[in-house]
Amino acid sequence: MANVQPGFSRQRPARVMFCLSFLAAIAACSPADRYLNTGNDLAHSGFTAHSADTTARYEMLNLLPAGILTYRPTTTGPVYLYADRIGCGCVYMGSMSAFTDYAHTHPVPSHGDMTAEINQHPGWDWSIWSASADPGPNQPKHVIGAEW
Repeated sequence: MANVQPGFSRQRPARVMFCLSFLAAIAACSPADRYLNTGNDLAHSGFTAHSADTTARYEMLNLLPAGILTYRPTTTGPVYLYADRIGCGCVYMGSMSAFTDYAHTHPVPSHGDMTAEINQHPGWDWSIWSASADPGPNQPKHVIGAEW
């Protein structure tokens, strides 16, 4: 113990604590946090997650721009879509009321930008999703335990 410098024993725990807190801060900054938070916000606004659990659905997921709201036309009006490739590997689908609710608290693309995106990526196929995947404009906002 004669070779230990004065004050060393007090500095070491402080350094260890600093390193541990630094590592904890880095671990809390996950790159998926943004997608997970967006998914929660979309769900609270009335969007429903539909898993891309088949090859055809995965292909449709990849037709959508990642992390950007867009829409696809249906016979009952537009269905708003959000491709979440990282967070859940799913497509969030919502009605006009879900989109309006989400748009009150989050920035969303203009309808012109969304229409331009549709023209760049045509070929959306509703038949690969379940019949209940098209929520239509008059569906209830929050349906627990159901797809729509």
